[in-house]
Amino acid sequence: MSTENEGTAVPPAPSAPPVPVESPAASPQAAAPGSGAPTTPLPAVPPGAPATPEQELVHAGQAPAYASTGSQGQTPAGAGHTPAAGPAPESGWPPPPPPTPSYADGGGAGSGWGSTYQQPAPKPGKGRGGMLAAILVAALVAGGLGGGLGYTLAKNNDESGSSTTVSASDSGGSLKRDPGTVAGVAAKALPSTVTIQAESTSGEGGTGTGFVFDTEGHIVTNNHVVAGAVDGGKLSATFPSGKKYDAEVVGHAQGYDVAVIKLKNAPSDLKPLTLGDSDKVAVGDSTIAIGAPFGLSNTVTTGIISAKNRPVASSDGSGSNASYMSALQTDASINPGNSGGPLLDAKGNVIGINSAIQSTSNGGLGGTSQSGSIGLGFAIPINQAEYVAQQLIETGKPVYAKIGASVSLDESVSGAKITEQGASGSDAVEPGGPADKAGLKPGDVITKLDDRVIDSGPTLIGEIWTHKPGDKVTITYERGGKEHTIELTLASREGDG
Repeated sequence: MSTENEGTAVPPAPSAPPVPVESPAASPQAAAPGSGAPTTPLPAVPPGAPATPEQELVHAGQAPAYASTGSQGQTPAGAGHTPAAGPAPESGWPPPPPPTPSYADGGGAGSGWGSTYQQPAPKPGKGRGGMLAAILVAALVAGGLGGGLGYTLAKNNDESGSSTTVSASDSGGSLKRDPGTVAGVAAKALPSTVTIQAESTSGEGGTGTGFVFDTEGHIVTNNHVVAGAVDGGKLSATFPSGKKYDAEVVGHAQGYDVAVIKLKNAPSDLKPLTLGDSDKVAVGDSTIAIGAPFGLSNTVTTGIISAKNRPVASSDGSGSNASYMSALQTDASINPGNSGGPLLDAKGNVIGINSAIQSTSNGGLGGTSQSGSIGLGFAIPINQAEYVAQQLIETGKPVYAKIGASVSLDESVSGAKITEQGASGSDAVEPGGPADKAGLKPGDVITKLDDRVIDSGPTLIGEIWTHKPGDKVTITYERGGKEHTIELTLASREGDG
């Protein structure tokens, strides 16, 4: 699947759409009369409108400055067009291809509640009147006894000259939240998250999220959150306490969509969030996302891990290079402004960086033209993001793993096909590179990397980038209708250029 940054052209989806899962019909709910809560009416569906609304994939990206609307997120001019096939640049760095067709889904209406319960009529029977009379007499005796006891106790208390008052409990129980609860995790993690405001030299900007990476003031976020402020722009980070700090970009990796900023005059009491192990995450694990959706800072949402190793390609809107990830998919609500925020597990460990969402293209949350969450969010696995962040802090530049072969971004084949020619007329297989040494040739179709099925060029790139230079991987490929397996050692490339 592919993403775009609030309305820009997108690369092709590197994998087939997931198998649809039936969902129960929703029951309509009637609004409580007199509630007084202001609501925004849903727009009427125009006659002849299709039954399935369009969807598009967008960065969870920057949200517009709080309370502003309509400044970002215009519908891409190329939305819904079929991508053009063609050779792609070297696998270490392909540019984003043309936009992809929109996805679509449908909905259904549920039924109302059933009829009310009716008490069955009593059946006539012999001796029923006598039984009722006996029960009534017993009730009167018990009532009289109780009343007499009550009167006697009250009289004795009055005569003693003292009284006792019993009051209701002041609360429903202890308000202490255990560390393992969502409230406990949020209380510990929120002080280490920040809302980022990025502004370019032209005055354009938006809101994103980040989290404390170390005690020196480094904050990890998405590249597309701070990209506009890289060359002379303004950058600031605000903690939930309200303390605001100016910041600067230490390094950014467009391919990974990861960036590190550093607080100026950072406080001495920073508490970095604990990093988890994204390789050990399982489908169904609980997730907690923290961010600033649509500028609403310090928002906490929950969900589960819906899928792992989800191929996602995204563009920052510049029309140059693309970002690729083998993402964690979650149904925790993620919206524009959540980008760069932490995705936590049930113990509060960071397992990913929220980066992108698939969303309906009709948009309009809060009156803006941006789309909102439909429960399909994607996060960069923290194992990959941690490695990238450390590289950026140490050198200021990202380091990418590569096989040294140019692959096609066309999805007409079931795999990643090595092109006949590389970018700008270069060799499709880099002389002396890993692919060349392993015997790969133009026209070979790579179908697996280790145990991961490869269904397209972007999927291969995303999987390669989950590794580090020097890692040994097993490549399965097809040539002339026959399957072959080779092992190669990944090389490296520094920088985004």
